[in-house]
Amino acid sequence: MSGAGHDFAGKAGPGGVGAAGAGVVGEAPASVPGFARRLPERLRPRVVEPRGTGQMRLAETTVLVLAGLLLALATVNDVVRQTKVNHRLVADLRTWRAYTGHHYHGLSVAQDIYGHSTREVVCGNTSPGGPKERVQVCLVITGPVSQGRRAVHGGWFLPPNVEDLRRYRYACFGSAKGRGLCPR
Repeated sequence: MSGAGHDFAGKAGPGGVGAAGAGVVGEAPASVPGFARRLPERLRPRVVEPRGTGQMRLAETTVLVLAGLLLALATVNDVVRQTKVNHRLVADLRTWRAYTGHHYHGLSVAQDIYGHSTREVVCGNTSPGGPKERVQVCLVITGPVSQGRRAVHGGWFLPPNVEDLRRYRYACFGSAKGRGLCPR
């Protein structure tokens, strides 16, 4: 099947110009498979590497391997860090439940994401009800995990139906009182 200006066998049409006008299309060597015959010379599979290009491929391969190692290390670091954070958060919830004697599940945890510290604030209702529907007690929890719990260093109370903002806090105790985390 032959059309104006091109032939699918890889030969040039009238005037020696291919269908797309990309230039003269030459005959492919007999060893090149059918699909590769239609590719430009620089894209065809090579049997032998041309002189002077081996070093460039070695450098490119080295850079790619180093980039892959960097990504692998970053992934491992991120997974380990997240595992430590998850372990700490589970301990924080267990600490709040042990400290208050309430086994509620609707607790809120605020992490210090900017300071990269291990300080969290866990808030939960003081009596049964939906999250934030009752008076809440918030505990400042810091330090390492020991026997599945962490140390409580202070806290405050919040009225119902409010977010944990400084202006709503009252009855601070422990380190929260000394640091002025409550307005009253």
